[in-house]
Amino acid sequence: MPRYCKQRAAARPLRVGRRVITAVVMLGAVLSVGWLPARAASQAAPPEIPFDSVPDFFKMPADLYFGEVAGVAVNSHHHIFVFTRGNSTGPAYGAAAAQLLEFDANGNFVREIGHNLYAWSFAHSVRIDPQDNIWVADKGSDVVVKFTPEGRVSMVFGRKAEASDEGAHPLAHPQPPLPPIDGMFRQVTDMTWDTSGNIYISDGYINSRVAKYDRDGNWVGSFGEPGSAPGQLNTPHSIAIDHENRIYVADRGNRRIQVFSTSGKVLSIIHIDVPVPPDAPNAIGNRPKLGPDGTASGVGNQTMQPGAPWTLCITPGPTQYLYASDAFPGRIYKLSLDGKVLGWLGGSGRQLKKFGWIHALACPSENELYVGELLNWRAQKLLLHPR
Repeated sequence: MPRYCKQRAAARPLRVGRRVITAVVMLGAVLSVGWLPARAASQAAPPEIPFDSVPDFFKMPADLYFGEVAGVAVNSHHHIFVFTRGNSTGPAYGAAAAQLLEFDANGNFVREIGHNLYAWSFAHSVRIDPQDNIWVADKGSDVVVKFTPEGRVSMVFGRKAEASDEGAHPLAHPQPPLPPIDGMFRQVTDMTWDTSGNIYISDGYINSRVAKYDRDGNWVGSFGEPGSAPGQLNTPHSIAIDHENRIYVADRGNRRIQVFSTSGKVLSIIHIDVPVPPDAPNAIGNRPKLGPDGTASGVGNQTMQPGAPWTLCITPGPTQYLYASDAFPGRIYKLSLDGKVLGWLGGSGRQLKKFGWIHALACPSENELYVGELLNWRAQKLLLHPR
């Protein structure tokens, strides 16, 4: 059997399993899933976590600037990698906007990685795997790239649209969505790895699924599809994994975090329901409407509702914590892995310790966070002081 046939054959059980899983979970939702949001809403109001932002932490060369900071990650040497929509070239609409920068543990600039890389189009996320390889997801080119720790390209996933195509244009969003294609992405967002080295890629704004590859980069299959039922996704915007190989997907448009097994089975659904004060500032745009209790309301795409997860990170160590952020009211939430909100910090604004659309979180320890912001064109180092 040709190699591509073997890969496609390997994908079928996962896809068929997804349909079975979705059907079973949708039936079970009537009986059981309803308690998940109720549990989150009924817990005592979580405390605000005191914290500091380290001023002027990132030391930039005189002629280098951050644009929108879409990704931030930390390696085992505590070097920080910032994926920014800087170094923009081209027209105001459709400009290439992606640049990968490395800083040392003290925030000193080290190098730029992948200067003039073919994949660079519109930065979305950067992650570091357990071997300190550097991975990026570029939403504009629909490509995921793996760099060695030395900064050389070692693996590529997906394919950039050909510039020579007569009808080259940004991806359309037809309804219903076009069927996904094995190994191809439509506005890819993020990636993570299990303990066996398998690769999971959140794909993304259009396909709304999670793609799975083995450690050698061979296509295995995918799970998820557009929708709002358990197991379905509306813009899987960020993805992370814990020590037990539970996969956490920021199902942003559905305002929830779905937790999956490595085979795509829904294990739990987490909602973040923390009341928002009536005078909480909004970073930009019209203020979202809230329910009478100060939590989220509305149907359809809930991207701008409080608790809608824009990004996720999970701490290392024997006791792991999940951090998530929203755009309004612009807070960071600390959760236990079973979904209990343990505390929150921040809010929308332009000064230090305030945030403008957090798009990236890195959490190398429980009380040290790195935050990438779109609207404020910056990254902050935060030190938490939980009571």
